Amino acid sequence: MDRIEKALELRSKMYNCCQAVVCTFADVAGVEEQVLFKIAEGFGSGMGGQQCVCGAVAGAVMVSGLLKSSGQAGNIDSLLKSLERSRQLTEEFERKNTSLICKDLKADDVEKSYALCNGYVAEAVKLVEEIILNNEPEGVEDV
Repeated sequence: MDRIEKALELRSKMYNCCQAVVCTFADVAGVEEQVLFKIAEGFGSGMGGQQCVCGAVAGAVMVSGLLKSSGQAGNIDSLLKSLERSRQLTEEFERKNTSLICKDLKADDVEKSYALCNGYVAEAVKLVEEIILNNEPEGVEDV
């Protein structure tokens, strides 16, 4: 099973978009899936149900930090690289989907929204694979 399939399977188990993205990378992050599930829970439906930033995008940015941050406060190099990776993830997601905002991405119909959100989860997972795992962005190296 590839990561996109895993994320969509998690969605079918009622994981929110952020949880599905973050938990899909538990194996490479070295963090228990249950811990990631708890951390990402409040990011569902655009953070606290407010339909702000898409949970799939928030999850992708979380995964970037989990996989690439130095984990050391005051490490400016790590911070700058994290911001650059996050910018690349969010810009590419927005370029492909026209928005980063949950309410702008969703449909009025619940079933249609669920299907759309699954597409956004798949896109976020794909972007993490392309930008973070497989192809470090130009000028950004591991810390």
